Amino acid sequence: MIQVEFSFADIEWLERQRFTHPHPWVQRKLEALFLKSQNLPHSTICQLCRICGNTLRSYLREYQAEGLAQVVQVPFHRPLSALSVHQGELFDDLTRHPVASVKEAAARLAQRTGLRRGLTQVRRFLHRLGLKYRKVAAIPAKADPAVQAAFKTQQLEPALAEARAGRRVVFFVDAAHFVLGPFLGWLWSLSRVFVRAPAGRQRFNVLGALNALTHELVTVTNDTYITAQSVCELLGQLAQRAGRLPVTLVLDNARYQRCALVQQRAQALGIQLLYLPAYSPNLNLIERLWKFVKKRCLNSQYYANFESFKAGIVQCLSQVPLGYQAELDSLLTLQFQTFANAQPMAA
Repeated sequence: MIQVEFSFADIEWLERQRFTHPHPWVQRKLEALFLKSQNLPHSTICQLCRICGNTLRSYLREYQAEGLAQVVQVPFHRPLSALSVHQGELFDDLTRHPVASVKEAAARLAQRTGLRRGLTQVRRFLHRLGLKYRKVAAIPAKADPAVQAAFKTQQLEPALAEARAGRRVVFFVDAAHFVLGPFLGWLWSLSRVFVRAPAGRQRFNVLGALNALTHELVTVTNDTYITAQSVCELLGQLAQRAGRLPVTLVLDNARYQRCALVQQRAQALGIQLLYLPAYSPNLNLIERLWKFVKKRCLNSQYYANFESFKAGIVQCLSQVPLGYQAELDSLLTLQFQTFANAQPMAA
């Protein structure tokens, strides 16, 4: 069997383009490659894509030899634009060194090929390459991908496997600090929308524990500070809910979570504390929930006072998971991106 290594960026590109590429023949090729990236057996891929084994092997060899730029080529006679001749070269250049605007892309194309095109043509060309205008995301500079990978395979995944088998309960724990102020989101509107910005810096703290499988949320809240006592209170609630099953908490290294008081309380309750490697928010499932809450009830919303602000957050949290089940089931999957797979922005 042909062994092919797919980068994270290529997998993401394949997942989009297998549905959106304008040519159905290329869509089938991309679908086959995407299924291969998900480690499906060749026989299953051939059955789903209605192709033979030789055809699949030719797709894989083509990808191995020349990458995605060649895979999307359609081997039929058709008129080609002058830019198409440089498509492979430009695809490599623009994926390694992304541009910030269509105007910058037009200048880059002119520099690399000597061809000058209007912004509309350049925008269409970028879409044809599978590029999309995306917000740049930040990752911790001190994160250690090797340590994260070892933690994920040696500690996190075995605990989750026991949870799936019904022999353990796993919760992801973290605190969110919601500060009264404007949360500016994105809206489809005819003109720019202005949201009133409330005065004050009052903070509503939520210490939450999210069940890895059922997405049940257990919280401890206050308007002051999250302390070791808050964590101990949460431990007591979780021990009662778990019954006789052993409990594992996945949590970060915040001082109030790693102190002797918390560890002694966890030991007394028979709760295992599984501390994440430093700078690893990507391995804490509940981080996604906090982003969802901000988007759902805070972004582009005005709360006149702190009490209504707290009430909006509490109401949103009370609907987790049943009120937002469809959205959370797709958001809170146990698939964790590692920073080793993240595509850095070239300097």
